[in-house]
Amino acid sequence: MSHGFELEERPAAQAGTGLLDRVAATVNRLVMVLGGVALIAASLVLTYSVVARYVLKIATDWQDESAVFLLVGTTFLCAAAVQARRGHVGIEAVASLLSERANRLRLVAVDVMSAAFCAFFAWKSWTLFHEAWIDDQHSTSSWGPPLWIPYSLMAAGMTLLTLQIALQLARGLTSRQQADTRASTGSAVQGGAPTPGSAADAVIHQKAPEGSAR
Repeated sequence: MSHGFELEERPAAQAGTGLLDRVAATVNRLVMVLGGVALIAASLVLTYSVVARYVLKIATDWQDESAVFLLVGTTFLCAAAVQARRGHVGIEAVASLLSERANRLRLVAVDVMSAAFCAFFAWKSWTLFHEAWIDDQHSTSSWGPPLWIPYSLMAAGMTLLTLQIALQLARGLTSRQQADTRASTGSAVQGGAPTPGSAADAVIHQKAPEGSAR
């Protein structure tokens, strides 16, 4: 989710999740293309429904539900791609009052809670899909499409969103650990090795008595 106080994320390769990031990016690009096609299809279906109903005086029984199915699929399947850009709604009031360290902790806590909620939502959607598939459930409209279609779109979308949040959480924790390791290693090297200035001063002090003797 968006956290208002956005922190710069390290590249995926440094965080050790390069392969998973590339796979997620490929899936997100695919669903964004499919979502765009679905939005265009939904707009065409609704436009046809208005023209057929009010201009041609033709009864319609499938346009509304088909448009709803397309919009449901677009909303849920593209949620992970939006989350990859931290594009969901966030509140900045609290973030602006906290320090950088506190915001890092808040970011991790929010991602953990978001992943838990989305995982529960995905699990419940998969159970609804299973019930609709086993019981052959259909809509009560005159068209009567099978209900496993919207449930499967919800389940797939929430599963992708859960995985995307978990990937971002793992990336943030891993990159933070690597940053702390590099910082501690750098401080240890600086503390144990002599600096160029101190080495040069030692050489000068060693040569000074020879010059004075001459």
